[in-house]
Amino acid sequence: MEQNLNTEQTQNQAAMPYDYRQYDQIWQRVAPSLEPFAPSVPANGAAQGPGPVEAELRRAEGNLPGAEKDPCCMGSEAMDMLEVITGFIEETLADCRYYQIFARQAPSWARNTLMCIAREKKKQVQTLQAVYYLITGSCYQTSISCDRIYVGPWCQALRERYHTEACTGFNYIRAAGGTPDPCLVKIFTGLSKDSYHYADQLMEMLSRSV
Repeated sequence: MEQNLNTEQTQNQAAMPYDYRQYDQIWQRVAPSLEPFAPSVPANGAAQGPGPVEAELRRAEGNLPGAEKDPCCMGSEAMDMLEVITGFIEETLADCRYYQIFARQAPSWARNTLMCIAREKKKQVQTLQAVYYLITGSCYQTSISCDRIYVGPWCQALRERYHTEACTGFNYIRAAGGTPDPCLVKIFTGLSKDSYHYADQLMEMLSRSV
């Protein structure tokens, strides 16, 4: 007996693009422009002649969260944030490289803290790359930078990095407010807290140095 399966249609809601041009220079590097993106979900054709057991298995598989064509997290609603995510990946990777060099030039009492920040930045990159894969199903290839990293005088470098981390924390909050995806909101919020924590650590080092 032929059984027709209902065709599921995903309604894509056009999101208004965010005007990121008004944001500061760091945010411009993270997300220079955003356009609404609404991918379509292909419909399933009708299944031909399954037996009673096979039909029941198919119904059960369709109810599994992993079988959803457009999951509630890291699905089509997260697509609008891909440019933001890749921007954060590149910025965080650059931060990781900077802190590695910064630690080598720092006073002995500050080196361990700066190396810990560098390691945590690397973990953040891996988290964001995993987010990119969950959304797209493909791996994001980071760019290879050959730029020479200049740290500068100790206190001045601490001041610059403090502002960078504080702005990054703020930008993660703005990104969290710019997506309806609950999982992205959670991740961006956590990364924002990390950035503000790094800013606090840098302020402590600066307080000890001035």
